[in-house]
Amino acid sequence: MADSFQFELVSPERLLLSGSVTSVVIPASEGEMTVMANHAPTMTTINPGIVTVTFVDGKTDRYVVFGGFADILPSGCTLLAESAVHVDEISRDDIVKRIDVARGELEAALNDEHRAGIERYIAQLGTVQGTILPA
Repeated sequence: MADSFQFELVSPERLLLSGSVTSVVIPASEGEMTVMANHAPTMTTINPGIVTVTFVDGKTDRYVVFGGFADILPSGCTLLAESAVHVDEISRDDIVKRIDVARGELEAALNDEHRAGIERYIAQLGTVQGTILPA
């Protein structure tokens, strides 16, 4: 049996999850990463994507996050999300609305670097949409 550690998923609105888990898969900016007990201390930004949590009893749960950062220590992990919701609570309209807002920001982008960042964000939202809300 894998060692457990403390995991917290926090959004500005509320604490979504706080408990003992065996692993958490997060959409880190460097790519998807799995956090387990005794992980090396790391801090990373979070891309829009799915957080998959495996509890001590083997059950899993998934949350959709829209950016933020994770603070990882050997004893635990705290993910501070810009916005987060349980995967069962998200709708196609929520993601489409976020994509539309980002497209509006794209039109007002001040330079190529800003434009490229917004285009990456739109692509990440499209991936989330395809992952959890297949056509």
